[in-house]
Amino acid sequence: MRVDWELRACARKGHVTYRPDEPELAARLTAVTPAGPSWRCLRCGDFVPGAPKLAGPAQDAPLLLRGRALRDATVLRLLAAERFVRALLMVLIGYAILRFRRSEGQVQQLFDRAVPAARPLADVLHLDLDHSPTIEHLRHLLHTEPNTLLLVACLLFGYAAVQIVEAVGLWLLKRWGEYFAVVATSAFLPLEIYELTERITVLRIGALVVNVAAVAYLIASKRLFGVRGGAAAFEAERHAESLLEVEDAAQVKHVSTDGQDAFPPDVRVRH
Repeated sequence: MRVDWELRACARKGHVTYRPDEPELAARLTAVTPAGPSWRCLRCGDFVPGAPKLAGPAQDAPLLLRGRALRDATVLRLLAAERFVRALLMVLIGYAILRFRRSEGQVQQLFDRAVPAARPLADVLHLDLDHSPTIEHLRHLLHTEPNTLLLVACLLFGYAAVQIVEAVGLWLLKRWGEYFAVVATSAFLPLEIYELTERITVLRIGALVVNVAAVAYLIASKRLFGVRGGAAAFEAERHAESLLEVEDAAQVKHVSTDGQDAFPPDVRVRH
């Protein structure tokens, strides 16, 4: 079943109707419908009764995510959510180490309770806690000196901060967030490769493949680091698509035989 991403977005955020200053375009973007004068939504393409929400020159029409771009945004936000969860776990672990670093017995008890408690969430994220290199390293760290545990806690907080910055950038669909995600993910690839030299598991191979694919996808599709024309080509493509959207939407309007604007029979109307 095909998912109508545009309608899903309009259901959450509302329709975006726009009246261009250019009379010919404006005339083609409106229609007389059974519900009264309506304007075409620039995101989902439906005609929406009532006055347009926005107006201005056609070149200033809002840049809306549609089709593949909208699907990509959903993927990026899912990735951002995963980064938020990972950062939260690192903060909790770092706090536990910092709070109880001077009591090895308390840390061991907390660790023994925390791992089973985190198992349901790990199962949802497809994380194997029994063979997780992070969990294994933490088990060894429980018997280290307090100063070493303090350093480990600080490193965990730093890693969590990196994950939060990456998550915010991806969630807001910012270009700097995409750059940051590529750099941050790439920085940990050597560690993932090294872990494979110690022991090969399906989870480690899968994580490496996913991260490499994510880096390649972001670089190619978002034209990062000058690839495929870089930022200038990416912005030009987005701007051209916005202008084309106004023009393409204008083509669905037709004029009836009596010279009056008519409502196209194949166009949906949203109330």
